[in-house]
Amino acid sequence: MSQPIEFFFDFSSPYSYIALQSFDALASKYQRAVDYRPMLLGAAFKVSGQAILVDIPLKGTYAKHDFARSARFHGVPFRLPSRFPINTVNTARALLWLQSTGSAKANPFMHRAIRAYFIEDRNINDLAVLGEIASELGIDAPALQAATQDPAIKDKLKTQVDEAIARGVFGAPYIFVDGEPFWGHDRLPQVERWLASGPF
Repeated sequence: MSQPIEFFFDFSSPYSYIALQSFDALASKYQRAVDYRPMLLGAAFKVSGQAILVDIPLKGTYAKHDFARSARFHGVPFRLPSRFPINTVNTARALLWLQSTGSAKANPFMHRAIRAYFIEDRNINDLAVLGEIASELGIDAPALQAATQDPAIKDKLKTQVDEAIARGVFGAPYIFVDGEPFWGHDRLPQVERWLASGPF
């Protein structure tokens, strides 16, 4: 059996958001499971020396334009949040908690949270907002909120971020297929070719 595809992402990454809208279907088409792995781009940027994309002169202006155009190209609703980017440490911890408990609500939570940010302009790092999203999905909101402050979950996220950086993850989405790395939503056609016919 093929190993799961590893999909590293940050909840505040527009390109992660765009890729996530179609990735379940892509993986399912080739009967591949996906291990969705939240991380924190800020930690990777510190190692790579990269600045936040929208803060880079000239490039930042283009990036904002490209976020919206890329979303339109893929038929994905998008609104650049009024607070962008944001720290998503609590969101990542919440997802890790759901994943660690084997909850069937983990993936629905992931999709609902990132859409809440890029469509509804909600601050998904705020525990109150996370509680609202949890309640919408029938998840125990107080338990999820408490889990974001659980030392074990905090350590789990730190370990995952450290592992991502050790494996060369410097941006998001960052996808490993059979160990082969692909960076960016615009690499999805290459990911699909790899899934369809193997290495090239």
